[in-house]
Amino acid sequence: MKRRLNITVLVDTTAIPSNDPEFKAAPKVPTTEHHVIGSLRTLQHKVSVLGAANDIGTIINSLKELKPDIVFNLTEQFAGDRQMDKNITALLELTDIPFTGSGPTGLMLCRDKRLCKQLLSLHKIRVPGFIYLPRDHLVVIPKKLRYPLVVKPAFEDSSEGISNASLVANETALRDRAKFVHERWQQAAIAEEYIEGRELYISILGNKRLVVFPIRECLFDFNTNEGPQLATYRVKWNEEFRKKWNIEFGFAKLEPSILRNIERTCKRVYRVLQIRDYGRIDLRLTPENKLVILEANPNPDIAYGEDVAEAAEKAGISYEELIERILFIALRRYDRSF
Repeated sequence: MKRRLNITVLVDTTAIPSNDPEFKAAPKVPTTEHHVIGSLRTLQHKVSVLGAANDIGTIINSLKELKPDIVFNLTEQFAGDRQMDKNITALLELTDIPFTGSGPTGLMLCRDKRLCKQLLSLHKIRVPGFIYLPRDHLVVIPKKLRYPLVVKPAFEDSSEGISNASLVANETALRDRAKFVHERWQQAAIAEEYIEGRELYISILGNKRLVVFPIRECLFDFNTNEGPQLATYRVKWNEEFRKKWNIEFGFAKLEPSILRNIERTCKRVYRVLQIRDYGRIDLRLTPENKLVILEANPNPDIAYGEDVAEAAEKAGISYEELIERILFIALRRYDRSF
């Protein structure tokens, strides 16, 4: 960067500490917001924090007053609805304010798990067989669908709604779990075939030129059938749970030919789904070395210590440098270099 930028970090209002709205204090448990805001200040940028309030007029008026060079977008929802995250970026586009990360199209394509899988399938990219189960609508279960199936909310992320009980072995269990998802998350469910194999996380940076970071892996204990073998919510977010079942996150060791295939495929996924600036693709590598795309994550968690930051560090990129690169890549989209 050539000069100090005026940056507004847009966050979910629920993420703002009531006693520290500008994220200036050192918290006991830092969040993504703390990490990003702290790094931007370390990089000598002028930083303001704005909560994505339910009142759109308040957001617009605040942005007019702050006049940011760019918005660092960390929002994941609007008015408690994750499906509305795309609308926040649409608002930024309407007000002609540059912002980091994916826009409305990319967020929509990745958020809707059914649409995402349908689109990837059209591009001959392998995804699990699946069935969509909307609320208040009886669905005929195809006989060709192979059990076990993983049942989850159709519009959540971060493994929200996924537990050991999500893995079902027959139609009765499928309908019961779908009903649970309908009632608990008030949205449609999607059930996809469980894919045996290694679970890999591929972080990507860029737009015209894409950089793939070293690949992360969720290392399950496949020597026992007792513990979970899919990335449930507790696997991702509960360290004690991982210790109990001997599950670790680390870097994948892959043969060069397989690595090249993964990088090539994930770059295609990134472009097909119109992800921008940075993203993460989750997939399974089967025992036959076939790639099956599970999820695509626009604007994934970039907290220090999480997959994207860990992968960047493995590539020799410090956390502050990662945050600045995201800024630089976003500004270049707008042809606004500083």
